Amino acid sequence: MARTTLAASTLVFPVLLVLSSSICAGESVDLKRSDHQIDVLIGGKPFTTFYFDPKVPKPYLHPLRSAEGIVVTRGFPMRKDIPGESTDHPHHRGMYFAHGDVNGIDFWTEAEFEENAPVQVGSRTYQASEHLPHGRTVFTKLEEVKSGRDAGSLRADFNLAGPDGKVIAEETQAYTFRGDAATRTIDCEFILRALGTPVKMGDTKEGTFAIRVVKALEESSGMKMTDSAGRVGEKEIWGKRANWVDYSGTVEGKKLGLAIFDNPSNPKHPTYWHARGYGLFAVNPFGERDFYNDPKRDGSLTIPPGGSLTFRYRVLIHEGDTTEAKVAEAYSRYVSGK
Repeated sequence: MARTTLAASTLVFPVLLVLSSSICAGESVDLKRSDHQIDVLIGGKPFTTFYFDPKVPKPYLHPLRSAEGIVVTRGFPMRKDIPGESTDHPHHRGMYFAHGDVNGIDFWTEAEFEENAPVQVGSRTYQASEHLPHGRTVFTKLEEVKSGRDAGSLRADFNLAGPDGKVIAEETQAYTFRGDAATRTIDCEFILRALGTPVKMGDTKEGTFAIRVVKALEESSGMKMTDSAGRVGEKEIWGKRANWVDYSGTVEGKKLGLAIFDNPSNPKHPTYWHARGYGLFAVNPFGERDFYNDPKRDGSLTIPPGGSLTFRYRVLIHEGDTTEAKVAEAYSRYVSGK
């Protein structure tokens, strides 16, 4: 009788292992291009779309969704039909990489709303902010669009062009997408290359790698902002340095959140955070003058002619709050290369 029980258990144990591994297994990722966009599907479900339309001043991803399909990024300004949605800062387009002062040219805000200010959008009036001439991040080519059984990736090249059309730098944006039953991740790489002249990434708070979240993930809606040092809320986190920051709250009745991880290889790691309670979630390694409230401080970096600067981040969209999602442990796995 004991022998029968042992035999049964030896059969059941590997089955449990298979079931456990299948629950945690990554889902297939499919990338599909049409015109100036690439749709990303994970497990057959829409996750996000990468837009690089030359009519728009910069490329962006929109929307980002949780594993359950809940949208976590603001629709505006791409969509203007979502009731009650915040409509401030119309240059905040989903998820994007751009900086407000590159050789004295603004790639963060957009000419439509700044050079022609004041501009009326609905009930709001937008005034010009930095008063710098506006550039455009212009698509040149796709180097890679790859689907896979447990990951998918894309790699695209752009020119940073000034208002006169002159190219001041080249930029590569690369993304790797993964997902399972509970999470979605995006590994991001941004490479800036100087051509024949230096490229100065100026000291301004207007930048740099950013996500604009849905209204339910604003502090006024109950979102909790937490960083790797244990600080909580915009007042403690804005302008501070940390390995990661997480925004967690309740969206469409579900507890979920999203975190950004700063790669240890990045310049100035751990980075500074331009993290705002009204819904902007941004990494900014350059804006030290504002972050320290010190006009003598200079957080700029200059890329020499022919040189390059690389930034890497991971975006994690998770179930539960920061603790329940084990964001700190997830960051440790990221640092270890997992």
